[in-house]
Amino acid sequence: MKKNFMKASIAAIALTFSSTAFADNNSFGIVNFTTCITDSKMGKDEQASFDNLKNQMASHLEETEKQLNELAAKFNDADYMDGLSPEAEDELKNKIRNLNEELMRTQNQYYQVLNQANMKIMQVIGATINTASEKVAKDKKIHMIVNKDACFFYNPNMDITNLVIAEMDKNYEIEAKKNKANPAQSAQ
Repeated sequence: MKKNFMKASIAAIALTFSSTAFADNNSFGIVNFTTCITDSKMGKDEQASFDNLKNQMASHLEETEKQLNELAAKFNDADYMDGLSPEAEDELKNKIRNLNEELMRTQNQYYQVLNQANMKIMQVIGATINTASEKVAKDKKIHMIVNKDACFFYNPNMDITNLVIAEMDKNYEIEAKKNKANPAQSAQ
């Protein structure tokens, strides 16, 4: 009998806490992580830097590939190859092999650098979203903020993404002013 009473008491307490948490519309907030990246000033800036890095690396790859294609065209030109000495032909084959190896190395480095840059961006933006979410939660007396991707369904009224982005932008502007005022510190 005591066990049943204890179980009923625990269930009643749990139900009380959960019903008050769900009854309070401000107890939960939903943030769209992707929107924070695409719409915040920091996210746009980081994306522009990432695209710049990607374009620089792609142009280097394109140049190496262009050189390789030019040498391959010469190698496939029977008239050109007939006019070469055996030493010159070996030299052309070595150039093609070396460029091919360089292209493979560069492609591997390209993917590694882009993956590392992307991971760094996600960590930095994730930390920024976390900080902004904490501030919004404190200001709006929200008990919990969850990433939209963790939800199967949520009431759109619970979406506080715009508030988080506004806080992110505010923090970004403050940091940009600090860096502008003290350029030596921003280089560190």
